[in-house]
Amino acid sequence: MAVLALLLSFRIVVVAETAGTLTVPPARLAAPRARDLGIPFEGDPGLLNAITDVRGVEVGEVTLIEGEGRLVEGKGPVRTGVTAILPRGKNGSDTPVPAAVFSFNGNGEMTGAEWVEESGFLEGPVLLTNTHSVGVVRDAVVEWGITRFPGTSHFSLPVVAETLDGALNDVNGFHVKKEHAFRALDDASGGPVAEGNVGGGTGDCAFAFKGGTGTASRRLAATDGGFCVGILVQANFGRRAQLIIAGVPVGREITDLLPVFHKNFEHEGSILIVVATDAPLLPDQLKRLAKRATLGMARTGGISTDSSGDLFIAFSTVVPKLIGGYHQWSALPNDRLDPLFAATVQATEEAIVNALVAAQTMQGINDNTFYAIPHDRLREVLRKYHRISGG
Repeated sequence: MAVLALLLSFRIVVVAETAGTLTVPPARLAAPRARDLGIPFEGDPGLLNAITDVRGVEVGEVTLIEGEGRLVEGKGPVRTGVTAILPRGKNGSDTPVPAAVFSFNGNGEMTGAEWVEESGFLEGPVLLTNTHSVGVVRDAVVEWGITRFPGTSHFSLPVVAETLDGALNDVNGFHVKKEHAFRALDDASGGPVAEGNVGGGTGDCAFAFKGGTGTASRRLAATDGGFCVGILVQANFGRRAQLIIAGVPVGREITDLLPVFHKNFEHEGSILIVVATDAPLLPDQLKRLAKRATLGMARTGGISTDSSGDLFIAFSTVVPKLIGGYHQWSALPNDRLDPLFAATVQATEEAIVNALVAAQTMQGINDNTFYAIPHDRLREVLRKYHRISGG
């Protein structure tokens, strides 16, 4: 606990020296990843093993960390943020892309989902934040879109989804502002994506460990088209005993380091999953990809509890051409989708584990604490079950 207190006090000092709210800029933060620990996964990742391996996709993250100790609504402590995913980057944000949504369990919110379902297109970016900041982020996307693309007919029904970070964050304090969403959008870029305690996943908990943002990708073999599938998750779900990593019942092996709550708080949580691909697909085929994300979630032990909002969206960066007033579609036949299904399952599983591995122990309101999964003990458990070798 002394080491924990030292780390936490250091973090708060950093916040104080930066005039209140620590906003983590788009510069990517180095954090360990699951493969760095030797955890085995199926499939071949892309160069970055991130959603940005799908060409054109950009990600922006704004992280808000401020204060410590007793909760004072409207003042903090603050442990939250915004994550923005732009399918065709900032410059292509006014181009609708084929898309579909899937609700595995609907105890959550994803604005704009009905129009995606109805139209088969995603008209703009996808933003992730906390439950009580959906409204302000949604309004910010509308303003950002009509300002950046005057005269556009898009951006009226933006997609913004949430997870509840109220165990660590002053969620009723409404600390996420329009400018934070603007910054996440404006600073979005390709390249590596920061994971763990960042963006919309800053205050999240997964399997009673510290959770948050995670990403991964899979590159198909040339014989299967060489397409890429990228995943980004905001992981805030699961009970400890359920946790499975690389087929090993880690949650039944590491039974301590449970969250510390100084007031009663029952954490069930949610998970948001964004599936991106450069494969040419129809909206109904993208719906099938979104559904496969549930299998990646299940591989980590998630069962989608009653109070869990498990909402998924899938999009393709390949848009149909408009020729003579008609959309000209190019799409894979259904019998070629199996490799994409497998890639979605594999990358979703790894993205969730990456979120756990990258996350750091965090203290929030009323000194509530989520502990990071201990890397050394995780490796010991995996060795016990012969999933990794060595020291």
